[in-house]
Amino acid sequence: MTRPAPRFGRYALRLLSLATALGLWQLVTSLKIDLWLRFSQFPTVTDVTRAFADRLTGGDYWTDLTDSVTRILAGFLLAAVLGVAVGVLVARSRLAEDLLGPLLEVIRPIPAIALVPVAILLFPSNEQGIVFITFAAAFFPVLVSTRHAVRALSPVWEEAVLTLGGGRWRVLRSVVLPGALPGIFGGLSVGIGVSWICVISAEMISGQYGVGYRTWQDYTVVDYPGVFVGMVTIGILGWATSTAVELLGRRLTHWLPRTSYVPVARPRAARAAAPVPSAASPVGGVPVSEAEEAHDEHLV
Repeated sequence: MTRPAPRFGRYALRLLSLATALGLWQLVTSLKIDLWLRFSQFPTVTDVTRAFADRLTGGDYWTDLTDSVTRILAGFLLAAVLGVAVGVLVARSRLAEDLLGPLLEVIRPIPAIALVPVAILLFPSNEQGIVFITFAAAFFPVLVSTRHAVRALSPVWEEAVLTLGGGRWRVLRSVVLPGALPGIFGGLSVGIGVSWICVISAEMISGQYGVGYRTWQDYTVVDYPGVFVGMVTIGILGWATSTAVELLGRRLTHWLPRTSYVPVARPRAARAAAPVPSAASPVGGVPVSEAEEAHDEHLV
């Protein structure tokens, strides 16, 4: 069996892939290649880097960053708490499923960004409306993943707790929530990514400050390096928050067995097959024909 690659080797490969992508970007933009895709209008990596350095020295960049992160944390944490609670309730109670299920399934297909007019009419400030859109984006992935994870639990565990004298709260605390944690964190990972998409879109439409708002302002004044600064910032923030959710999930589910992909070596070519005994080949030192005759005499 082949041993897994060392950790520093994996990090080197990741850095190499990132460096290759940046080098290709620099090449096609500096050469202003215009085939089917038009790269002549794209800023180069050096232009974006220069603009990024200028933004870091200004106060507006950090204000936008703080506003976007605050909106994400407020909406996502609210969605995480309510999504898990409603998911468990719908999965464990037929009454709750009958009352809430149809309403949730009708609202769930509506894109969160389509709720911007509703948020503008419903909330007295844009800040509260953006938090609401972020909450709506993350709520349904968490709800659906929690519901499926709870329903997939084996009833044997619950019966064992009830047999030992435990009540409903003990079942919820000792069986339902720990058993559903892997599925819950799967929904949280999806929810945080969708939240970033929707909060940036909401900031572009009705925000004041924020990474999305600043990116759209740069586009309106044809500051393309600034647009790419906003895109890179969004990517870094999304990666950081998704990694934080994943690390928290691993810490809370440390009791689960961890598996990693280990490539299996190909089996060697099979040796030459043993020759099949022919009719004239001996079996146990006796020709096949004589052995068959002895067997027939024994049956008689």
